[in-house]
Amino acid sequence: MNAILIKTKSAANLKLLRDLAKKLGGNVVSVRDEQFEDFSLGTLMSSVKTNQTVSRESIMKKLSK
Repeated sequence: MNAILIKTKSAANLKLLRDLAKKLGGNVVSVRDEQFEDFSLGTLMSSVKTNQTVSRESIMKKLSK
Protein backbone atom coordinates (compact mmCIF):
# COMPACT_ATOMS: atom_id res chain seq x y z
CA MET A 1 0.00 0.00 0.00
CA ASN A 2 1.23 3.47 -0.89
CA ALA A 3 -0.10 6.79 0.32
CA ILE A 4 0.33 10.47 -0.38
CA LEU A 5 -0.67 13.46 1.68
CA ILE A 6 -1.63 16.67 -0.10
CA LYS A 7 -2.35 19.86 1.83
CA THR A 8 -4.16 22.66 0.02
CA LYS A 9 -5.74 25.92 1.10
CA SER A 10 -8.26 25.97 -1.73
CA ALA A 11 -11.53 24.11 -1.14
CA ALA A 12 -12.04 23.85 -4.92
CA ASN A 13 -8.66 22.15 -5.40
CA LEU A 14 -9.37 19.86 -2.47
CA LYS A 15 -12.65 18.74 -4.03
CA LEU A 16 -10.98 18.24 -7.41
CA LEU A 17 -8.17 16.14 -5.91
CA ARG A 18 -10.61 14.13 -3.79
CA ASP A 19 -12.82 13.39 -6.81
CA LEU A 20 -9.81 12.40 -8.92
CA ALA A 21 -8.51 10.02 -6.25
CA LYS A 22 -11.92 8.37 -5.94
CA LYS A 23 -12.23 8.08 -9.72
CA LEU A 24 -8.82 6.37 -9.84
CA GLY A 25 -9.98 3.87 -7.24
CA GLY A 26 -8.19 5.31 -4.25
CA ASN A 27 -9.49 5.73 -0.73
CA VAL A 28 -9.75 9.30 0.51
CA VAL A 29 -9.30 10.15 4.18
CA SER A 30 -9.69 13.68 5.48
CA VAL A 31 -7.14 14.80 8.07
CA ARG A 32 -7.59 17.72 10.45
CA ASP A 33 -4.76 20.24 10.87
CA GLU A 34 -4.01 18.84 14.35
CA GLN A 35 -3.67 15.32 12.94
CA PHE A 36 -1.40 16.61 10.17
CA GLU A 37 0.81 18.33 12.75
CA ASP A 38 0.96 15.14 14.84
CA PHE A 39 1.96 13.12 11.78
CA SER A 40 4.64 15.66 10.84
CA LEU A 41 6.05 15.72 14.38
CA GLY A 42 6.11 11.92 14.50
CA THR A 43 7.94 11.78 11.18
CA LEU A 44 10.50 14.31 12.41
CA MET A 45 10.98 12.40 15.67
CA SER A 46 11.52 9.14 13.78
CA SER A 47 14.10 10.75 11.51
CA VAL A 48 16.26 11.94 14.44
CA LYS A 49 15.79 8.88 16.66
CA THR A 50 19.13 7.74 18.12
CA ASN A 51 18.05 4.61 20.06
CA GLN A 52 20.18 5.81 22.96
CA THR A 53 18.86 5.70 26.50
CA VAL A 54 19.30 8.28 29.24
CA SER A 55 19.26 7.55 32.94
CA ARG A 56 16.44 8.84 35.11
CA GLU A 57 18.98 10.58 37.35
CA SER A 58 20.44 12.65 34.50
CA ILE A 59 16.95 13.72 33.41
CA MET A 60 15.98 14.72 36.94
CA LYS A 61 19.26 16.62 37.34
CA LYS A 62 18.56 18.64 34.16
CA LEU A 63 14.95 19.31 35.21
CA SER A 64 15.97 20.57 38.66
CA LYS A 65 18.16 23.33 37.23
